[in-house]
Parts: sequence; structure tokens; C-alpha cells
Amino acid sequence: MKKYSFSLLSSLLLFISCTENIVKTGITVTNISELNEAIANVTPGDEIIMSNGDWNDIEIKFAGYGEKDRPITLKAETAGGVIIKGKSDLKLGGEYLIVDGLHFRDGASPSNAVIEFAIDKNTVANHSKLTNCVIEDFNKAQRNQTDLWVLLKGRHNEVNHCYIAGKSNRGPTVRVDLEGNRNIKNYHKIINNHFGPRPPKGGPSAETIQIGNSFTSMSPSYTLVENNFFDRCNGEVEVISSKTNFNEFRNNVFYKSEGSLVTRHGNYCTVDGNYFIGDENSEQIGGIRLIGTGHWVINNYFYNLKGKVFRSPLAVMNGIPKSPLNRYIQVTDVVVAHNSWINCTSPLQFGVGSNVDQKDVLPASEIRSERAKRTVVANNLIYNEKGDVMPVVAHDSLDGIHFQSNLINNQGIAFPYDSGFDQEEFVISELEDNIFIPTIDLPDFKLYEGFEFDQIKKDVFGNSRENINGVGAISGTPKSTPNLMDKSKYGPIWYDISSMDTNEIQTHAVAKESELISAIAAAKSGDVISLGPGLYELGQSIKIDKELTIRSSNAKNKATIVYNGDAKTPLFEMNPKGQLTLDGISLKGGNSQYAFASLKSNMSSLYNLTVLNSEIVDFEYVLKGYKYSFSEYIKFNSTLIQDCKNGLELAAENDDKGDYNAENIFIENCQFINVSKNTINYYRGGYDESTVGGNLKVTNSSFNECGAQEENGILINTYGIINVDISGNKFIDNRVKMVARLWGAKNNSHENNELKNSGDLVVQENLPLKLMY
Repeated sequence: MKKYSFSLLSSLLLFISCTENIVKTGITVTNISELNEAIANVTPGDEIIMSNGDWNDIEIKFAGYGEKDRPITLKAETAGGVIIKGKSDLKLGGEYLIVDGLHFRDGASPSNAVIEFAIDKNTVANHSKLTNCVIEDFNKAQRNQTDLWVLLKGRHNEVNHCYIAGKSNRGPTVRVDLEGNRNIKNYHKIINNHFGPRPPKGGPSAETIQIGNSFTSMSPSYTLVENNFFDRCNGEVEVISSKTNFNEFRNNVFYKSEGSLVTRHGNYCTVDGNYFIGDENSEQIGGIRLIGTGHWVINNYFYNLKGKVFRSPLAVMNGIPKSPLNRYIQVTDVVVAHNSWINCTSPLQFGVGSNVDQKDVLPASEIRSERAKRTVVANNLIYNEKGDVMPVVAHDSLDGIHFQSNLINNQGIAFPYDSGFDQEEFVISELEDNIFIPTIDLPDFKLYEGFEFDQIKKDVFGNSRENINGVGAISGTPKSTPNLMDKSKYGPIWYDISSMDTNEIQTHAVAKESELISAIAAAKSGDVISLGPGLYELGQSIKIDKELTIRSSNAKNKATIVYNGDAKTPLFEMNPKGQLTLDGISLKGGNSQYAFASLKSNMSSLYNLTVLNSEIVDFEYVLKGYKYSFSEYIKFNSTLIQDCKNGLELAAENDDKGDYNAENIFIENCQFINVSKNTINYYRGGYDESTVGGNLKVTNSSFNECGAQEENGILINTYGIINVDISGNKFIDNRVKMVARLWGAKNNSHENNELKNSGDLVVQENLPLKLMY
């Protein structure tokens, strides 16, 4: 009995001793020197705690070797309480490391990444996590300067419950790097994050997630992207660019994101159970675009998507024969099954990118003539509240597409290529915001049982298909709602974007110049400056770095701002994040100044401009956008532009690399009189078929005696712009050779224009552009 008691006591003491050995040690640090010392002496199980407050201009190299059950943690004293600012970055290297609760803002990385899972090429991180962190608006000074906000290297790393938003400079927000054996077969996880708004960049290299690159595209990655919320990620045409093999994209929500999930390079991806939510006011929001072989696209839900061609709800591309790694591989052996498209415009598009008609201006290596083959499209559901004349679009032959057991309610409207669809009446009902499901009165329908279709065991909600297996993404009535739009399910627990401070809009009434300057300085973003009738003479530029509306208090008696500042300076200097609405104001210059201009450098973020019911007279430039500046929208409505040497000059991106100075330009009900040149000069150079901007609409406006000094002889220059609409305008006595030269092969159109003594409006089917690759 004594021997037994002694043995039990010994075991208990040994257990207590072992337990004490694995207790984590907390090391609190207050500055970078203490942090570096703590990192140098760290051991498995330790926690390094950064004290709350601002940490400026720090470069952290977090190196250590934890163990599976005893990781090394670098964390904030209070989650979100550590603000990392200035020229700062964080690099991880070693094993079993955790970074928790840091907030990056008001700065930019001094290196190629804000957070990198490697310290150098020989010291990468494995089995490590970035969790519960925020990176917002951490941009380099100009949009052409490249970096990444999270760069994953090594193996078995994870980014979870983070909020990442506001990247405006060149480079993907998150990238997985596969260069070198230590980085392939990585099994990284990007899960439960909230990717907040990313503004459009105006050109390529602005993905939210990029997995690999062209030259590692045949490597196996096995990256999992799951349960993330992509919230208005509008950087470019690819929200996610998958460029390696065996990646999985599961249960993500793409909310009003102007782009698509794209299997750009690489093969054998699984795209399962994702939600793509559109906006009836946007034709830029896409779904899934397929390139390559062996993909499974199943259980996905598409709602209210209006994107076209490259941004269509489902775009199956043509490939290039014997394609090099950085181009387009033919689609083969792909399965598209059990998906639902609800109120989507032309949801299924095949042969996207077919360009045989451009063989005269492109080399043979660029002709996309390889149609998809051995591709199964089965057990899908389409519902249109209003009949769609083209729910299936064939940009090339469909001889390689095998349609089976697809169901559509097209409200009785016949359409081409309907042989692969059963057109039946059925009803849908709203489950929650943006989610509509078929009611139980679906017609009897025999599903296609293809190879390995028995492996599709669950629907988009995760409910079993074993007993009830229906057509489309939703099988049967779900037991509960998914609460997709509950943003608290994604990102850090401590960062509540719904509770962000919103300013109460105030109106500042002013009656003289000094009051105007003071009111603009004192105004908060969103405020209104109301100008009483009379003259306001200004000798210095007005800096616009927030959202402001400046309007006349009396619409019938416009206020007039006279600008007599230095030559080649703007009345309104558009800074990063500046958003100006001018309403009912007369602007008068001295022939040598600019009405509006961006900064010449350091445009770290975009600006926006709206001009309504106004007059702009006697300026050298109405608007001058400098190189590397960018605007999401420029709007002129019911405005007179007269006696200016130059109009809207948005053609500074002349490197022919696909970049351009504005995403959207809208001119409506305006008058242009005696604008000497650059009446509208909008340019995008470089041939990149997956770039789908910019957008110009000129409607119901008049152009009189403009273009007398135009060097290229074109009144409205739109060279390389993809979407152009010139309609309902009057062109009278403009001394030019051409009103415009439109690109017939793209979405350029004109109608109902009156031309008198103004040259021709020419449509050229193919423009010779410089290849970007």
C-alpha cells in the first residue's frame, strides 16, 4: 500500500513538473530594442507582448523555433491596441510562430511586403499564423510602386480572422510564393478573413489574392481559401488569380466585387460552395473565369451578376495552341455542376477571348483558337425573373461542351443553344438578403450521374445530398439561414467595421474669400460648403483631400470663383482620397492655370471629381491628370466648358503597360466651346486582353469650334479604352479630321450623333497596340 502511494505521488509530482515546464512565459516590451532582444532570446512556448500604443518606423524580424504544442507568439497587449505606423514591416522565419492582434495603418512598407513569411531566402516560416490583425490603407506613395501586404512563403502557414482593406498601389494584396522547393506543396490556409474594399487601380496587378505566378504555374500548391468575405474588392478584373495546381476555394462570399475568381494558370482547382453577389447598377461584377484543365466548379451560387465577357458570371475561355506558361492554356476535362444562377445576365459564356478575327494585328502566338473540350455542364439551375434572350453565349463553337440535365426558368423566352436545358416553370423565394432558393415545386428531374458525381456529397449550405439531391447549388430546404452578410463572422473579433465613426454632415455658409478658405480647412469629410452669390477671388490652390461638396446657395445666381494664382497651378488640387462635388459654380481663370489637377507625385490613393450645373472658362486645362494619378470616376453634367486651351487630359500613362488615369468618365448634357485641343484625351496603352477598362460615356452634349490646335486631328481621343459610348451629341464646326476613332473589336459604340464640318466618326475594327508581355 505504501509502495502504491509513493508511486502515485511520484507520478503526480512528475505531472506537475511537466505542466510547469509548458507554461508560457510572457515578455512585455515597450520599444523596438526590447522587442529585438526578446526575439533573440525566445524559446518554445514564450509570448512576446508588445505594449499598447503607436510603434513608428519599425522593421520586425520575428525569428524563432517553436513546437507544435508550444508555439512562440508575438501579440498586442490588447488586440488592436498596438498601432504600427510609418515605414514599418514584419518578417517571420522559423517554425510554429503566431502573430496576433496588430494593427497596421498610416504608413507603408519599406520593403516588398508589409508582412512576409520569410526573413531571407534561406529562412522561411513554416506552421506559422497571422491572426486577428488589421492592415488598412498601408500604401506606398504612388500607385506604380509595387509591394504586397501579405506574402506567404514556406509551408503550412495560415492567415485567419484578419481585416485587410484599402490597397491602392501596384501588387496583389495577398500572394502565395512558390519559387523554390521549400515553398511548393505548401498547404497554406487563407480562412475567415474580411477583405475590405480595394479601389480600382486602373490597370493590371491589383488582385486581392494571387497564388503563384506564371512561371511556377505547373507547381502543386494545395492552398485553401475558405470562408472569407470579399467586400467590394475592385482592384482589377481578377479578384483571385489562381496560378498553381490543386488549390481549393470553398464557401467564400464575393460581395459586389468588380472582378472574378480566375483559374488563370495551373490546373485541378476545386471551386465549391462560393457565393457571388452582384449589383444591378454595375456591369463590372463577375463570377468565375476558367482556364486550364481538371477543375471542378460545384455548388456555387450566383446572384444578380451583370458582368460581361471576361467578367461574366461563368466565363470559359479559349486557349492558345501550345500556349507558353504566361498565356492561356486550353480548358479541358472540367466539370461545372450543381451551380445556381439567379437573375444573372447571360450567365454562361463559352469561347471567351476568341480572337481569330484579330490575326492581322496579333502574332500567331496570341491567337486564342483552342475551344474547351471534354467539359461537362450538368445539373445546373438558372432562374430569370425576366426572360434572357442569351442565357448561353457562344463566342466560338460549343462542340467540346457536354450539356446534361440543366434546368432553366427563362419565363418562356426561347434562346439559342437551349438543347442542353430543360425549360420549365418553377418558383423561387427569398431565404435572406441576396439568397433565393427554389420552392419545393421543382419539376421531376433526372439528374446526370457523371464520373465521381457521387463525391458531391453536400450542397452550398453544407447540407447532405445523400437523401435529397436536387438540381442547382441548393438541395432541399435548408434548416437555417447562412447569414452571409453578417460581417462579424469574418475578420478580427475586436475590429467592428459597422461601428466606425461616421461624421454628421454639416453645411458651412460662406460669403467671402476668407470664409471660404477657413470653411474648407475646418470641414470634415462629407461636409457641404454653401457659397452665397458674388465673386470669390483666390490666389492660391484649394487642397482637396477629403470628401467635399461646394455649391451655390442660389441656383439662379451662381457664385463665381476667379482664380489668379500662378501659371500651371490648379484652382482645385486633387489629393489622395480627395472627392469633390462642384454644383452650380462658375470658375474663371486667366488662361494659364488649371481648373483641376492631381498632384504631380505621391498620389498614393485615388481622387474623384463631379461637376454639375457649372461653368468653366479661360483655363489652360480643365482637368490635368498627371502620371500615376488615378480617378475612379470623373463626371461632368450640365456644364459649360468654354475658351480653354485644353479640356480633359487623362493620357499620362504612356508606358503602354495597361495602366490608365481614370476608370470611369461620364460627360452628359455639357457644352464644349472653343477648346483648342485635348478636348477629351483618354488613353490606355498596351495590349492585355484581360484588362477591361476604362469606361467613357459622352451623351447629349455639344462640341462647337473645338480642336483647332489638336496635333493628332482627333477631337475625342479614346485610344485603347475598352468601353466607349458616344451617343446623342452635336459636333458643329470642329476643325479636326475625326470626331473619334473607335475600336470596333471592343465595346466601342456610337449612335444618333449630328456631325457638321467636324470630320468623321471612324470605327477601326482592330487597333495596333503594343504587347505587354
